[in-house]
Amino acid sequence: MRLLLVSDTHLPKRAKELPAPLLAEIPRADVVLHAGDWVDTATLDLLEGRSRRLVGVYGNNDGPALRARLPEVARADLGGLRFGVVHETGSAQGRERRCAARFPDLDVLVFGHSHIPWDTTADTGLRLLNPGSPTDRRRQPHCTCMTAEVTGGLLAEVALHRLPRR
Repeated sequence: MRLLLVSDTHLPKRAKELPAPLLAEIPRADVVLHAGDWVDTATLDLLEGRSRRLVGVYGNNDGPALRARLPEVARADLGGLRFGVVHETGSAQGRERRCAARFPDLDVLVFGHSHIPWDTTADTGLRLLNPGSPTDRRRQPHCTCMTAEVTGGLLAEVALHRLPRR
């Protein structure tokens, strides 16, 4: 099972459209996970229309229209792994411990908000993944997204992808 992880698209405030390499990856993914801060409903409509399956949440920059269509926390069983998606997890310091306590029933937590790519594992085995942002790199060297494979109930081949600057 191929996954595409994305967050903090911030359209149309940070960019007018999603980068072409990200759009090209959508049909290759069995599931697209979006960790919030869509900003506009058109991006949600686009991903819903192009994705085989979309698991998404709203973020702090998402207004009433997006909050009416998306949960704050989403959960999905994907290939035998228990995934969660949430926008904010708080500060980097203590993140693994905090998230493991908040989500003891998950194997993988996808999150956003910081625009900083993140890939760590808590002492409990919870894998934490932040794909960064495809449109707003902030102080990061590149705009990014992630892909991953779930094979035999294991998360494999997690890759961070650099996207072109907008």
